[in-house]
Amino acid sequence: MILWHNPRCTKSRQTLALIESHGYQPRIRPYLHDAPTPDEIRNVLQALGMTPIQVMRVKEKVFAELGLNETTEDEALIRAMSEHPILIERPILIIEGRAAIGRPPENVLPLLDI
Repeated sequence: MILWHNPRCTKSRQTLALIESHGYQPRIRPYLHDAPTPDEIRNVLQALGMTPIQVMRVKEKVFAELGLNETTEDEALIRAMSEHPILIERPILIIEGRAAIGRPPENVLPLLDI
């Protein structure tokens, strides 16, 4: 169980608290400082069943600065997320090939079989 976590994010902190309240202790990955590789991002996208644009924070300043938009090719979006992890929506809980974005935090409960 891994949580891509940003401790400065309210939703990320709430999601971690919810997971812990059910007796779980995920391994925390501070993804802003330990950026995922493109392959890791591809694996998480597959586990989420989502496209790159669906897990991007499109309102982040760097999104526009990089000239990204909804029509940008998936591989370019994946590279951008790896190089600028602030673009990745957070938090993301990953358990055994399954994943969920904790927005709202309750989205992770099915992964805990709750």
